[in-house]
Amino acid sequence: MPKVIILGAGLLTAFAMTAGSALAQEECANRGTLDVMYCDADGDLVADAPTDPSELIDPDTLVFAYTPVEDPAIYEDIWTPFIEHLEEVTGKDVQFFAVQSNSAEVEAMRSGRLHIAGFSTGPTPFAVNLAGVEPFAIMGAEDGQFGYKLQVYTQADSDIKEMADLAGKRVAHTSPTSNSGNQAPRALFPDLGVVPDQDYEVIYSGSHDQSMLGVVAGDYDAAPVASEVVDRMAERGLYDPADVRIVWESDPFPTTSYGVAYNLAPELKEKIKEAFFSFDFAGTALGEEFSGVTKFVPITYKDQWAVIRQIQSANGVEYTPQGLAAE
Repeated sequence: MPKVIILGAGLLTAFAMTAGSALAQEECANRGTLDVMYCDADGDLVADAPTDPSELIDPDTLVFAYTPVEDPAIYEDIWTPFIEHLEEVTGKDVQFFAVQSNSAEVEAMRSGRLHIAGFSTGPTPFAVNLAGVEPFAIMGAEDGQFGYKLQVYTQADSDIKEMADLAGKRVAHTSPTSNSGNQAPRALFPDLGVVPDQDYEVIYSGSHDQSMLGVVAGDYDAAPVASEVVDRMAERGLYDPADVRIVWESDPFPTTSYGVAYNLAPELKEKIKEAFFSFDFAGTALGEEFSGVTKFVPITYKDQWAVIRQIQSANGVEYTPQGLAAE
């Protein structure tokens, strides 16, 4: 079983500590929305690898993290088969990083203590712009399809029949940076007849599972959540689907992105990508947890996250440490 580490430090502190690295990028002709530490000469919206070979890293031990979840201990076991495969393909030791928040995950990548990670949909642009992450994969089906839906749940016997009925209700959002748990609702719900914070009270639950369990318990009248999360919760028996009802659902969004630090040695990056794309989900705990998923599918941040950037732009999101820390 992989060793587990828990890293902590303030996001703003990490930015202060790494600010000096920006000197190497002073001559950057194009960086778009990337932090001053990074450059984007090729216009693909992600940080370029350092041009100075001495700034590339090839660590003996790779640190891997999966996006914050309801029970990190469970996911440590679930990811063990993949981590063992990653060790075999790269020839490196790999440690699992149990992240406590999106901010902690981004901060760890930026400060060089994290090398490979899965970032939730909404936080992915923060990871790209603030931490130099290069997303390259997503979990998908055999035919290459991937994604999840934003679903709005209420109790089965609720008087909420359509989105306009959310007016005057207590609605659980997850966290400010979450796509399906906050950003997409704020961008999409007004066209459906209801404006968050104006027509209904927004209460941040902290996570999709807490939103869902709160609806089941009657703590919230409704909640926008990610379909993939609540599906897995139902499969583990954490709630009875008969107790809830879907009011509305969106078209699919991209799910968790998997990426590497921008400054890893090119040969190592290729080995890591090889490990992802050669991993066989069949018969593993990972395959059982993510039903309908059979492989990692190649993606680019520029293409697959365009709709997410559009949603975040509509919400006035800025990719700053303050914006991420607001979660």
